[in-house]
Amino acid sequence: MAVISSEENMRNIDRIRASIGGRDVPVIPLNEDAFAQLRCAKKLEIVPGASHLFEEPGTLEVVSRLAASWFNRYLGKGD
Repeated sequence: MAVISSEENMRNIDRIRASIGGRDVPVIPLNEDAFAQLRCAKKLEIVPGASHLFEEPGTLEVVSRLAASWFNRYLGKGD
């Protein structure tokens, strides 16, 4: 079984969207660093007022809409 490093995984990604909570302050710089290393179509969304579990009212719905938009754009029905 081959082990693929996270760096190799990042090179194989051709598009990505990540959503993080605006209240999850310790991980924002980590996500921004990882985001900067990606060499693909990318978008990082910081959801204001959200923690890492998106338990605050309305924040999970925001993340759900963002994820649905990404899936529809990149994995939607083919012609």
